[in-house]
Amino acid sequence: MELPWRAPRFELLLLALVTLAACSTINGTSIEDVSRVCLARSLARGSLDVDRCRGELVGEVTHGGHVYLDKAPGLSALELPTVEALRLPPDQDWAPDGDGRLWVVRLLSSGLGFVACAFLVGRVAEGLAPGFGGAALVAFALGTLMAPLAVVSFDHVPAAALGFASFVLAWHRRPGLAGLAAGAALMVEYQAALLVVLVALYALLRGGGGALGRYAAGLAPGVVLLALYDSFAFGAPWRTPLDERLHLPTVHGAWEVFLADRGLLVVSPVVAAAALGLVLLWRRGYRAEAALAAAATALFTLAECGFSDPYGGISPGPRYLVPALPFLALGLAPMFSVRPLLAAFVTGVSILATTGLAVSWASGVHYDHTVWHELTPFPGELGSSRIVDYLQRSIFSWFGAGPKLGALLAGASAASAFAIALVDARE
Repeated sequence: MELPWRAPRFELLLLALVTLAACSTINGTSIEDVSRVCLARSLARGSLDVDRCRGELVGEVTHGGHVYLDKAPGLSALELPTVEALRLPPDQDWAPDGDGRLWVVRLLSSGLGFVACAFLVGRVAEGLAPGFGGAALVAFALGTLMAPLAVVSFDHVPAAALGFASFVLAWHRRPGLAGLAAGAALMVEYQAALLVVLVALYALLRGGGGALGRYAAGLAPGVVLLALYDSFAFGAPWRTPLDERLHLPTVHGAWEVFLADRGLLVVSPVVAAAALGLVLLWRRGYRAEAALAAAATALFTLAECGFSDPYGGISPGPRYLVPALPFLALGLAPMFSVRPLLAAFVTGVSILATTGLAVSWASGVHYDHTVWHELTPFPGELGSSRIVDYLQRSIFSWFGAGPKLGALLAGASAASAFAIALVDARE
């Protein structure tokens, strides 16, 4: 089957609204920010180590007398142009409750990945089910963990965008470009190796050995660059942090991933509808694509359930499976076309929960129960929910808005995008 590719109605408006909703929060400075920017500055000096960085770093390792990050260097490379252009000051001079200059660095790296991924999902979804691409775009961008992670210094969203772009290019019979995108995804996040292999198999299925060869040629630069980094940081090109991170799934891990306070089915039940939609995609003749999407989702979910801490510290949820979310989102448009009321309901529920997470999670809020309990107003607090106490700054503060008004404006942007998408789907 050829790549289905159509622009949803109101595409630019929807992209603008989901970007405003997901990217307006200015989270406080984190150890991830310090580490990524530190490596970006090292790369600007032509170095791979982070010897000159001060304070605690995330996942640092020592090899050959130098200190390195145990993260793939791609996100720091994406941040480098903005860090240099803004002449970002030393981290001790950043505003701890949310630095506007650091937010710009995040926006032009992870944020661009968020927008690009939403664009790709919307275009493919509209091709799969005309009239429902806008609804799928909004459900994916604002109803999943993509939204809370849109403008942070985690590598999951850029990896998702690059990995999904690789798949779309392979679907479009551009295996060389697909390989370049896959190599870039691998440079951003080690776990993207799963997507690299799956897209390679897909390229082979669609174009035979010639397509696989062109894919491998495009993939080579990313693989070589990452191998060089691993040689410096870990002593050999085949040694990666994944050697110590990946374990067999556990019952505790599965509980955390699906049903704990920020579990997928609690915060983002739209993913269940998307999974059912992949079955519909298979029945419509897109069998290879549905199989790849299901495999990507299953592999990342199993890997997530094997982490000792599936949330990875302070985070909005099981963040390590985010690169699989755009693949899972291929089921959204078919689901909207067959079960529009059910799809709309779970999307609305998901957007409410993920928006609550997006404007508060980076404060380190501890939920006694679930995000729904924290969103519920407490009479003893004059109708205020507990989550209000943990709201972060937003770009609306530049115009005098406090955290509460900023959160309301972000929520209003999300609600507007959802309403426009639903109106379009009804016509």
